Amino acid sequence: MIETNKALDHDAAELKKMGYEQELNRHMGGFSNFAISFSIICILAGGISAFPLALGGAGGASVGIGWLVGGLFAAIVALAMAQISSSYPTAGGLYHWGSILGGKGYGWITAWFNLLGLIFVVASVNFGVYDFFFKGLALPILGVDTSGFGYLHQIFYIALFTVSQAILIYRFPKFTTKITDVAGYLIFAVTVILVASLLAYHQGGLDFSRLFTFTNYTGTEGSVWPKSEGMVFPFLLGLLLAVYTITGFDASAHTSEETRDAAKAVPKGIVSSVIYSVIFGYILICTFVLVLPDIPTGVKQGFGFFAELLKTLPPALQTVLGLAILLINYLCGLACLTSTSRMMFAFARDGGLPASGLLRTVSTTLKTPVAAVWVSAILAIAATLYADAFSVLAVGCAVFLYISYIMPVAAGILAEGKTWTHKGPFDLGGMSKLIGALAVIGGGFLVIVGVQPPNEKVLYVTIFMLVVMAIFWFAFGENKRFKGPPAINE
Repeated sequence: MIETNKALDHDAAELKKMGYEQELNRHMGGFSNFAISFSIICILAGGISAFPLALGGAGGASVGIGWLVGGLFAAIVALAMAQISSSYPTAGGLYHWGSILGGKGYGWITAWFNLLGLIFVVASVNFGVYDFFFKGLALPILGVDTSGFGYLHQIFYIALFTVSQAILIYRFPKFTTKITDVAGYLIFAVTVILVASLLAYHQGGLDFSRLFTFTNYTGTEGSVWPKSEGMVFPFLLGLLLAVYTITGFDASAHTSEETRDAAKAVPKGIVSSVIYSVIFGYILICTFVLVLPDIPTGVKQGFGFFAELLKTLPPALQTVLGLAILLINYLCGLACLTSTSRMMFAFARDGGLPASGLLRTVSTTLKTPVAAVWVSAILAIAATLYADAFSVLAVGCAVFLYISYIMPVAAGILAEGKTWTHKGPFDLGGMSKLIGALAVIGGGFLVIVGVQPPNEKVLYVTIFMLVVMAIFWFAFGENKRFKGPPAINE
C-alpha cells in the first residue's frame, strides 16, 4: 500500500509539472491500460467485420500478405507514439503532444482529427455490434427471424447499446475497468477456441497457397469494391482490413491520468496491444481464408461469410462462440467510448471545445467526466444515422486517427533535441528519429490509401474539416482565444 501511494503521489507530481491537477481516479494498473487498447483494436471486431474489405480486394494475398504489411506500419507508428507518451503521460494524449511539440495551432488541428476519428470509432464499432453480431449472428443463432429488421431497428439498438455503455462509464468506472480487463482475456481465449474449432471441424485439407495468391476480385459478386484494373490497387484497398482493425491504441494514452506509473505503463500498453493484436489477428484471419470452401465463394458471401463458417460447427459451440463474440464487440464499444470521453475532457480542459466549461466537468464522487461521456455517446449515435454507415465510418475513423497519430510524431522529429529534451522511461535512443520518420511515411501511406476512390467521401470530409478549421481558427478568432495546454514546469 505504501508503494502504491508513493507511485500515485509521483504520478500526481508529474501531472502537476504539466500544469494539471489530479482530477480523475487513478485506478488502472498496467494490464488495464493494455486491455483498453487491446479491447478497442479487438481482432474479433474489425478482424471479422472488415475481413470482406481485404478478401474482396486482392483475394487471399490481401490477408496473408496485406495484414503483415499493415501490421508492420501500425507497430512502427505505435513505437513512435509510445516514446512521446512516456514523456507526456496526460489524458489529452495526441492533442497534448502536438501542442507541446508543434505549437498550439498544430495541437488544435491534431485534436480535432483525433476527436472525430474516435467518435467514428465508437459509431462504427456499435454499428457492427448491431448489424453484424446482434442482427446478423446472435439473434439468428437463437432462432430469431431478423428479416423484418429495418432502419428504425438499427437506430433503436445502436442507441440502446451506446447509452448503456455511457451509463457504465459514467456511473460505474471501476466496474467498467474490470470488465474491460475481462474483455482482454476473452479476446485471447475466444480467438484460440474459434481458430481451433474451425480447423478441427474443417473438411478437407488446408491450401496455404491461398494466403499468397493474388486475384483481383474487385467488381465481382459480393465484393464491396467497384471494378479496378491490375493488382496493385486492389491489394492496397485490402490493407484497410489492417488499418481499420489495428487502430484506437491511443486509448492507452487517453487513460494516462487514470493509470498508475503512467510513464512506464502507457507506452508498454500502446506497443504490446498492437503487437499481440498483429500476431493473434494474423492467425485468426488466415484461418478464415484456409477454411473457406474456396476464395470466390468467400467473396460472394460478403459480410455473411462468418455466419456461414460458424454453421460448420456443432450448434452448442455456435451458440457459445456467437454470444461470446457479441459480448466482446459490445465491450469493444465500451472501451472506445471511454477513450473518446477522456480525449474530449482533456481538450475541453484547455478550452479547445465549445461549452468547454461543461465538457471538462468531473464528478466529485465518481471522478468521471460526466458531460464528456454523454456528449461523446450522442455524437456517436448521430454518426450512425447515415443508412449505409459502416464502410464510411470504418475508413473514416482509420484515416482521421492515423492523421492524428502521425502529426505529433512528425513534430517530434523536428523538436527532438531542441524543444523536446525531456524523455521518459521508454526511450528509443538513437533509433528515435528513424522510427519517427518511418512512422510518418507508413502512417501517411495508409491515410493516402484510405482516401482513394471509392472512399472519396472520406477525402471530402477531410478537406471540409480543414476548411472549417481554418475558418474558425482565423476568421472566428480561435487562434487568439485558444491558449493551448499549460507550460511545462521542468
